[in-house]
Amino acid sequence: MTALVIAHVTVDCTHAADLAAFYAALLDRPVDDGASEYFATIGRTTGAHPVLMFIKVPDRTPGKNSIHVDLHTPDVPAAVARAAALGAKPVADFAEYGAVWTTMADPEGNLFDIGHSDAPLT
Repeated sequence: MTALVIAHVTVDCTHAADLAAFYAALLDRPVDDGASEYFATIGRTTGAHPVLMFIKVPDRTPGKNSIHVDLHTPDVPAAVARAAALGAKPVADFAEYGAVWTTMADPEGNLFDIGHSDAPLT
């Protein structure tokens, strides 16, 4: 049996380059060359895994997104403040299952979490 690996985390969006720029600034990584309003990536040209991929779609799935990115840091309040300064909006704070996190909405409303847990950060 061949093992599966996460190759991409794909985000449906209305403007790929703009949303990629938000996440690039948040993660302090560059947007890959060739980004457009239709398609953009972060990490493909540098060999990062997983690659963040942004694809323009004609109609996004309504309601809560079923896949989201969890970002870990030892300083959650500072990271939340930085995300907000870049255009994200805090949604709610949580402390469950040995983890503490803040759910945020990116500039297009996609949810992501910034948090930490007792598990080692990777």
